[in-house]
Amino acid sequence: MKIYTYLILFFLSFSFNAQDNRIPLDTTIVTLNSVTIKGKKVPYKAITGMQPVWNSNGKIVASLYYTYYSRTDIKDKSRRPIIMSFNGGPGSASVWMHIAYTGPKILKIDDEGNPIQPYGIKDNPYSVLDEADIVFINPVNTGYSRPVIGKGEKIDKKYFFGVNADAKYLADWLTTFMTRNNRWLSPKYIIGESYGGTRVMQLANELQSRQWMYLNGVIMVSPADYKIIRSGASEDISMNLPYFTATAWYHKMLPEDLQQKDLEEILPMAELFSYNELLPAISKGGNISDAERNRVAEKMARFTGIKKEVLLQQNLEMIPSFFWKELLRDKNGKTIGRLDSRYLGVDRQEIGTSPDYSPELTSWLHSFTPAINHYTQNILKFKTDVKYNMFGPVRPWDFENENARENLRKAMAQNPYLQVLVQSGYYDGATTYSVAKYTMGKIDPSGKMKNRMSFKGYRSGHMMYLRKEDLEKSNEDLRIFIKKSSRNIGPAKY
Repeated sequence: MKIYTYLILFFLSFSFNAQDNRIPLDTTIVTLNSVTIKGKKVPYKAITGMQPVWNSNGKIVASLYYTYYSRTDIKDKSRRPIIMSFNGGPGSASVWMHIAYTGPKILKIDDEGNPIQPYGIKDNPYSVLDEADIVFINPVNTGYSRPVIGKGEKIDKKYFFGVNADAKYLADWLTTFMTRNNRWLSPKYIIGESYGGTRVMQLANELQSRQWMYLNGVIMVSPADYKIIRSGASEDISMNLPYFTATAWYHKMLPEDLQQKDLEEILPMAELFSYNELLPAISKGGNISDAERNRVAEKMARFTGIKKEVLLQQNLEMIPSFFWKELLRDKNGKTIGRLDSRYLGVDRQEIGTSPDYSPELTSWLHSFTPAINHYTQNILKFKTDVKYNMFGPVRPWDFENENARENLRKAMAQNPYLQVLVQSGYYDGATTYSVAKYTMGKIDPSGKMKNRMSFKGYRSGHMMYLRKEDLEKSNEDLRIFIKKSSRNIGPAKY
């Protein structure tokens, strides 16, 4: 039996981004439900609604939409872990991990993640709700979250839309949330996907240094590292090669001797080539000898499925967008997906240097959009005419003084309890698994904390959990990580 309780705390008298006041400013809606996880029934309470953001003067400047799941059969919350979950973009709602990864409900898709009709929601038998409570947060202009704008006022974009601003106001919001829900004694985790990886690296230090909230774990799912993404450096180019290898293997485009090996046999070989041969070659630029250029191009062709002549034409600097267009050009004329290269697309013309569209993203929006709109309105009982922003207007995004790696390093150095888990799909061409490994090394250049960092790879893409086999595996990896890091015995000291 489901029981619904509506508690309206305070209603908005301002407009949300020039919209009328169709969303309450501060409200809670409670539903009771249960889900069977790993064969055991888990009763839970779902709290959804809006919680304000205040500025330093105590003025409400925004209200964030969230959904909070907590087990109802556990009285002592002091030992019950809580996960604070974000997606990325920037400008993406929390929908992806909410109804496809860790939450108690997941969308109806096939075992490989493709849309099926009728659309809808079903129980998630692998959710980590058995082990930890979870709150899914939507930053400003994502989901139903909106800035609060008085008459004659304009949105202060600098307050919300930037690496540092984002972490600051979200840390404030989380502090209020933890106080309201009496969770300060609980082991605490933050998880972020894609740009959310940068977000949680920033947040870890922001929470500890300014809110004095110390974490047990930081989880990065397919993390975006803007130190390398925005650099255009040789590392960015060379570090993508293992992803090329994985994708070419999946589409059976490698030489027979490599193709017949298991994927996880050849990836270490590709990683070594990337670090030890390709990176130095690209770094030399025009100073490379013809002999070395040809030798590296030939080996690169073996690991990518792209013709040696084409690689030489690109000066060994093949970017992912060209790879997505080129890999299957001569085989079937199809393009491959950016975020998950198992997906295929059909362009207007086979000629060109990049795909017309992202087939994987269109597929995901196809299945996720009806599911989340149905779920919030009909199951969570959050009624509104306001549009749910899968992606919201947050640009231009301010990357000035972005120092996420160092901020996470500081948080880890100052908190011996803090551990890090990175999860990546091998077929993710946007935030590649090999760059994620590279980031881990850059977070801790001394290597003194590497025993507190772990990496898990999966045979899927950016949202590795859309593949049923990896949904189970990734949740179990997360469950093991939480159990290990939440049950530290002894004082937090070196």
